[in-house]
Amino acid sequence: MSKSVLVDITRCIGCRSCMVSCKSWNNLPAKPSVFSNNWDSPGKLSADTWTNVSSYVLEEGDQLKWSFVKRQCMHCNEPACESACFTHSFVKTKEGAVIYKPTDLNKDYCVGCRYCMIACPFGVPGFQWDKAFPYVQKCRFCYDRMKEEGLEPACVTACLTGALTYGERDKMLALAQDRMSKDPRYIKHVYGEKEYGGTSWLYISNVPFDKIGFRTEAFGKPVTQRSIPSLTWDVLKWTPYLFFGWGAILTIMRAYTKRRAEHHDESEMFEPVDNK
Repeated sequence: MSKSVLVDITRCIGCRSCMVSCKSWNNLPAKPSVFSNNWDSPGKLSADTWTNVSSYVLEEGDQLKWSFVKRQCMHCNEPACESACFTHSFVKTKEGAVIYKPTDLNKDYCVGCRYCMIACPFGVPGFQWDKAFPYVQKCRFCYDRMKEEGLEPACVTACLTGALTYGERDKMLALAQDRMSKDPRYIKHVYGEKEYGGTSWLYISNVPFDKIGFRTEAFGKPVTQRSIPSLTWDVLKWTPYLFFGWGAILTIMRAYTKRRAEHHDESEMFEPVDNK
C-alpha cells in the first residue's frame, strides 16, 4: 500500500528537529545560520536542504498567532517531475516515494536539464549549482528506511509533538477526517488529498492554507484536482494528428501551387505574339 504522512499544523511548535534528522540521516551538508530576534527558518528547500520549517505570524483580532509549516517534496500520486524527465530519472514507487531509479542513491540518469524543477507545481526540486557535475536533489521520503528497514521517515521519528503521523494513505485520510470532525478549530479541508491529483504528504490546519504559503490558486482559479501529466496529455495526445494533418495540408498546398505554376507556364508558351 502507498505510504503517506499526515502533517497536523496545529501540533507543530517549530522546533525543527525534523530538519536536523533529515540532514543527519541523508548526510546533507549543514548551512551556516544567521541568528536574529525572530523565528525565521535558517533557509529554504534546496539541493542540500530537503526539509524546511517556515514560520508565519497571523493576526487574529487583537492577538498574533504563530503557525509553523514543514515543507518537503509532496511525492505526488502522478508526479510532474517524472513526466517531464526525458531520461526518466524519477520514478513513483508503489510505496509512495518519488525517487531516482533504481534507487535514490543512483543519480547517473540525471543530466541536469532541470525540466523537473520547471514542471513541479510545488517548486520543490533543487539544483546543485556549486557542483562541477550537478544533480537535481529533493526529499526521497527516506525510501531506504521505508523499503529495507521498515522504519518511518527520519523526520517523523524526530517529531516531538506528534505533528507528523506516518501510515497508509487511506488511513491517514481517515485520521485527518476524524480530527477535523472532533475539533471545530480545523479548516474542513485536507491539503494534498486532491490537489494536482493527490499527494503522499497530507496537511490539516486551523488557519486557511493560503495564509501559510500553500498554493491554493492558479491563474485566479482554485488549483486543479487533476495531475499535471494528465493535463499535458490532453494537449500532447493531439500531436500525431497535428503532425500528419499539417503534413497533408502542406502536401495539398504544394500540389496546388505547383499545378498553378505549370498552368501559368503553359499559358505563356501559347500566348499569341504581337509583331507590330
